[in-house]
Amino acid sequence: MRRLVRETRPRPDQLVLPAFVGESAAEISAMPGVRRHTVEQIGDVARAARDAGVGGLMLFGVPDEADKDPRGSQAWAADGILQRGIAACRQAVGDELVIMSDVCLDEFTTHGHCGVLAEDGRVLGDETCELYAQQAISQARAGAHVVAPSGMMDGQVRIIREGLDAAGFAEVGILAYSAKYASAFYGPFREAVGSSLEGDRRTYQQDPANRREGLREALLDLAEGADMVMVKPASHYLDVLADVAAVAQVPVAAYQVSGEYSMIEAAAEKGWINRRAAIEESVTGIVRAGADVVLTYWALEVAQWLD
Repeated sequence: MRRLVRETRPRPDQLVLPAFVGESAAEISAMPGVRRHTVEQIGDVARAARDAGVGGLMLFGVPDEADKDPRGSQAWAADGILQRGIAACRQAVGDELVIMSDVCLDEFTTHGHCGVLAEDGRVLGDETCELYAQQAISQARAGAHVVAPSGMMDGQVRIIREGLDAAGFAEVGILAYSAKYASAFYGPFREAVGSSLEGDRRTYQQDPANRREGLREALLDLAEGADMVMVKPASHYLDVLADVAAVAQVPVAAYQVSGEYSMIEAAAEKGWINRRAAIEESVTGIVRAGADVVLTYWALEVAQWLD
């Protein structure tokens, strides 16, 4: 009877698996069960996602420290780590899995911020957006189906859309990180990407206390041509997610971030909660709040359970 009348039914094909590709493989201590893959390995990850019925793969590039510079120039290099990872995934699965790629400079800069810095430490938004467009075009050339600007720079979607169209990639979609909050739950991710962050990102990511602002940012991205919009993090921002889902006429995504993952894994390891039940409940809650697409590090497991 409970199955018969269930209102919310997550599906494997609405899940996206975030994955890290670097020059060397590594376990991520803060995220048990998650690891960084090499270019040679990442194709196997894409095949596993396809075979599990997962809808997509979101790739993050992790360059060596020696390849970082203040402008993050490896972010748009044709032979950059992320571009090679994208190409490997497309070679492995073709169009059978949606290959998404992160558009941001933070992994590639020596200071760890999402954009170019002025002498006084401010992020230069307009200059950064132009570099995002270069990065998105290079990812499209490598084979990305969808580019995902995550830097929260004003106007980033419009400039990326114009750049992609001018370069002949009108079919490449944009998944905008529209309501991205300056959250404490990103901590484990920074280990995963070898972050060099100095200071914090509160001048360009949103204040966790602000709900209406999240909706406003999503509406701005929609007006600029976003094909999908995202709320990040997911579980602690379900009110914002519901607000965005109520008005968006495009698919809405939510990112179950590293801290959400690690908390459940840690509590389950202690025996304090039922791991599978907690994972399933958390993903169901995100879909119930209005997410059409859920980025989760448990995508492969959840897909198998749902199947």
